[in-house]
Amino acid sequence: MKAIVQDEYGSPVTLHLRDVAKPEPGDKEVLIRVHAAAVHAGDWYLMQGNPYLMRLLFGFRKPRNGVPGWDVAGTVEAIGKDVTRFRPGDEVFGSCRATCAEYTIAREKSLAPKPANLSFEQAAGLAISGLTALQGLRDKGEVQPGQKVLINGASGGIGTYAIQIGKVLGAEVTGVCSTANVELVKSLGADHVVDYTAEDFTESGEHYDVIFDNVGNHSLSQIRKALTPKGILIPNGGGRGGRVLGAAGASLKELVVSLFVRHKLRPFVSTTKTDDLLALADLVAAGKVTPVVDRTFPLAETAAALTHVGEGHARGKVVIVV
Repeated sequence: MKAIVQDEYGSPVTLHLRDVAKPEPGDKEVLIRVHAAAVHAGDWYLMQGNPYLMRLLFGFRKPRNGVPGWDVAGTVEAIGKDVTRFRPGDEVFGSCRATCAEYTIAREKSLAPKPANLSFEQAAGLAISGLTALQGLRDKGEVQPGQKVLINGASGGIGTYAIQIGKVLGAEVTGVCSTANVELVKSLGADHVVDYTAEDFTESGEHYDVIFDNVGNHSLSQIRKALTPKGILIPNGGGRGGRVLGAAGASLKELVVSLFVRHKLRPFVSTTKTDDLLALADLVAAGKVTPVVDRTFPLAETAAALTHVGEGHARGKVVIVV
């Protein structure tokens, strides 16, 4: 089968299209014929091996699994003997390793049926970013109806879901984005839009019950000025921290600061849960959440797709079509 392979950490030039062996599913795994795979900021950082702490998990000198990608949408090709929820031919979406390939394998619990009203390209970008928005606002932010919620990075992959999920939870949502993305953010349901090229939301005098920060372009002291006295900050900017510890170092600092202030600082990492995948699928089927696809690229142009992600201006999701 064809797959994108990376033999060393570095820039997109380290990615190559090659023939590799088709994977075989284990007892609790599903073999997927990949139709589409989304890429996001996490793939960009992992490609570079940055921060170095990441290498303890994924290979210190070079990637342990050289095929990038975590989001997938496709058709079930084969199942392990203990799989009960899927059959060959089922259309699915979810999260697993090595999705920039013609075939990949996933744990049964990391998949859900693809909503019938989504294309494979749309469904490919639903799992990781959608789960991050859902778990961030619902679980970490504990968003309640009528609360004021601000989404920094509202036009990105996570932000476009966060606006919609914030509205589902009954919040008054403010999105922060550039001038070019104001209309997109409004169209997703944001009650208010702040154009960061003209205004700094931390200096506006407005206060929010929950701030979901997907950018990390303000200091803690700056962003806390925009919180209500007992407001919640959910820092999720992957570029936070240095080259050694990265976001983990920033998260540690945020947790320490939270011990001494009334504000609640709640960094987190989303997890793939079957119930939450099904919840996302239900929201999509009901027309309450719609994935935003910025651009699609063929598998052979995965390097160009990651370059676009790395530039930091993608509107919604960037998708590889296989």
